Amino acid sequence: MKVRKIPMRTCVVTKEKLPKKELIRIVRTPTGEIVVDPTGRLNGKGVYLKIDDEVFEKASKNKILDKHLEVSVPDSIYDELKNLLK
Repeated sequence: MKVRKIPMRTCVVTKEKLPKKELIRIVRTPTGEIVVDPTGRLNGKGVYLKIDDEVFEKASKNKILDKHLEVSVPDSIYDELKNLLK
């Protein structure tokens, strides 16, 4: 039986390489909208964050998503990320 390759992605905050299932993807769609992508399949430029409250806080405080997605990320996205943990 063939062993499946586990897709690894890098968290933009911690720079850790983790399996895709342990990360959440945030996408800038071609129309410029910022959305949280739980499926990991939306079109657009995507960045990954480790699913951890401290990582979300650090991303919010340092505006890391703004730098990587090259647009201003609204606070509602950070609130949505924090609600995913609950």
